[in-house]
Amino acid sequence: MHTHIRSQWIADPAGERFRTGVSLHSHTLHSRENFEFIRRAGLRTPLISGLILHAESRYYQRYGKRLSLDHVWWTPPMSPREVWTQECAQLQHLGYAPLAAITDHDDIQAPLGLRMSPDCQEVPIALEWTVPFGPTFFHLGIYNLPGSRAAELFRAMQEYRATPDLRRLPEILAAVTESPATLVVFNHPLWDEAEIGEAKHEEAVRIFLRMYGPYIHGIELNGLRPPEENTRARSLASNVNKPAISGGDRHGGETNAVINLTNAATFAEFAEEIRSGCSRVMFLNAYRKPHRWKMLRATMDMFRIYNTHPHGWRVWTDRAFHRSVDGHLRSWTQVLNSVGLWGGLETCGRLLIGFTSQPVPARAEPR
Repeated sequence: MHTHIRSQWIADPAGERFRTGVSLHSHTLHSRENFEFIRRAGLRTPLISGLILHAESRYYQRYGKRLSLDHVWWTPPMSPREVWTQECAQLQHLGYAPLAAITDHDDIQAPLGLRMSPDCQEVPIALEWTVPFGPTFFHLGIYNLPGSRAAELFRAMQEYRATPDLRRLPEILAAVTESPATLVVFNHPLWDEAEIGEAKHEEAVRIFLRMYGPYIHGIELNGLRPPEENTRARSLASNVNKPAISGGDRHGGETNAVINLTNAATFAEFAEEIRSGCSRVMFLNAYRKPHRWKMLRATMDMFRIYNTHPHGWRVWTDRAFHRSVDGHLRSWTQVLNSVGLWGGLETCGRLLIGFTSQPVPARAEPR
């Protein structure tokens, strides 16, 4: 295995140049995100924290029960076209031919929709697959599914997610990785997202890799995770004899802070290069910003008012949804309306962001 790590802020002594930049792991409005994350972020944010606590209290008063977050999710604000355009523009301004992949949570609508446009027909069919595993779950970046089998493979992944059966997992992974042009990446492997405890989570990671390592082609260095965690992820990659690979994990308007470099001309060639064990990762200047600042920026993008949202979901409550036990789907705007808390939400959003009601444009030039 060979992983070469470089940083934009440090001159490369070899002066090696590459033809192509690769942007991996981006989310669009098709992703369904854990609402507990936005709740925790909101509770740390002035103005929003009071609104969330008051809304939960009013919901309890009206319905006699707490609002279950098991059936609540939020969606990132950016459209697939916006994300793809921004990622390609950044790579081009860095001097590379662009390859960009979108990986929404358990959804392939974004790449399928983009591929209908003449200029996006080579966009890889990709997703971030949620894989339940014992007391926790992992996220695998699945890249470049063959078009002729994408629907079939996606359906199998969704069935496993709904009814996990470890006996079926090798069969699904074998089918997914059958094509040499497909890439499977273990995303942010050391993030204890299920909060089972760091030691238990890392033990689960080791067991998962022992059982299914042959189907995993790379270990992700994540643009939104702190440097110390990425250092441990790189050690993990070395220990299990896998290359480390980039993954930006953008959810808002900020472009990915870590990319891959290659001389491959197509995503299939890039996938074969990674599967052979060779990866070249570059951290961009944006990654040097303090982790708390990056998370604050991501939080602000969640709550920002988007006047040009493709579905008209302007305020953050338009982009969050709740499915009741009877299957009825409502936006959080409707939920808050039902308890008399809709008034003032737009004003709250404008106060939070200041005078800006649109996303700050992602900088495409080298940072």
